[in-house]
Amino acid sequence: MIETERLVLRPLTTEDVDAFVALHADERVNRFVGAYTPEQARARLATIERQWAERGHGLCAVELKSSGEFIGRVGLNYWEELDEVELGWTLAAESWGHGYATEAAGACLEWGFATLEEEYFISLIRPANTASARVAERLGFEPRREETFMGHGVTVWVRERPVAG
Repeated sequence: MIETERLVLRPLTTEDVDAFVALHADERVNRFVGAYTPEQARARLATIERQWAERGHGLCAVELKSSGEFIGRVGLNYWEELDEVELGWTLAAESWGHGYATEAAGACLEWGFATLEEEYFISLIRPANTASARVAERLGFEPRREETFMGHGVTVWVRERPVAG
């Protein structure tokens, strides 16, 4: 579990299926990340649980510390297709504009560099998703290449491990 000033990040589990489906049901949210049926969400969450067990990292639920409300997901996801670990974030539209994405993703990034041996993390951002690009910039990511991923053109943003010293 990771805590920030305002947020609690905990591993997503199959118990989060209803919140996960609801998050992705909003068209403002799913236009870049897609929607899930309950069956698809259970399968995705089972994959996330396996990744936590096998790799020691995965996606987290983002909850408000003040109320426990589920406001989204953030985390480090290994993509076998790319052989890279992505830092991704998806928050409920009602939570946009409060700095939660930067706060949650920044805490996850810091945890990732402290815990894992990755030399860098990527973020896969569709070109029209300017809000996520701004979060990536605030976190020190830089656009490096273009890919087609899951049928969509994406910009691969990269954040290198900070140099110790």
